[in-house]
Amino acid sequence: MKLILEPLAAEPFAPFGDVLVAPRASGRTYFDCALGNLRPAARPSLSLARKDELSSLPLTARQMERHEFSSQSFVPLEAGRWLVVVAPHAGRGGPDMERARAFLAGPHQGVTYKADTWHHPLTILDRPAAFAVYMWLDGGKGDEEFFTLPAHVTIAAQ
Repeated sequence: MKLILEPLAAEPFAPFGDVLVAPRASGRTYFDCALGNLRPAARPSLSLARKDELSSLPLTARQMERHEFSSQSFVPLEAGRWLVVVAPHAGRGGPDMERARAFLAGPHQGVTYKADTWHHPLTILDRPAAFAVYMWLDGGKGDEEFFTLPAHVTIAAQ
């Protein structure tokens, strides 16, 4: 299977979450509705992540992950281009890769994945990067789940 990258934009990404972009004019934009927590005992978690290993296109995706009960936000602090690969949950379990999408994010774009949205691990293309990561955790198995794809998926620019 092959996914062709498309530019990250709010409308095509909406089924999977929200695109986070700082306002161009002075002021503040709220993304409160994008944050989701389906477990009353879960606590908010803010972490900083550094990624030094660069990837190149075409890329072979072998794994997806999800946070069944929590949204997860990635906000670049220092980044170049990076990949956002998402898929809804399949009725039979795991990601529905037939409905997967691949987006190319720029250095000034972040995302919030909705709870139960499968996504590829953080993948950067141009240079080492740092991100702020926000989600909800309760220490249980629903905090994160990893799925090895039975058939590898190629992600390409064209």
